[in-house]
Amino acid sequence: MAETPKRKNSSAMQDVFLRMGVLGELLSFLWKRKLYWLIPMMIVLFLFAVIIIIGSTGPGGAFIYTLF
Repeated sequence: MAETPKRKNSSAMQDVFLRMGVLGELLSFLWKRKLYWLIPMMIVLFLFAVIIIIGSTGPGGAFIYTLF
């Protein structure tokens, strides 16, 4: 396998983000622009999406209704 060239001036955190794919690119974008306050919002939106997907399936819906 060919190794990718190392980028100059990149921190270890950004290298970790870039290995995560699309989610990593989003986190890297937020990290570079110092938009740390958006990260919890993105997590909450992701959790709501998971709850909606689980609730829309047949057997999973019964468990979601008991939470609310």
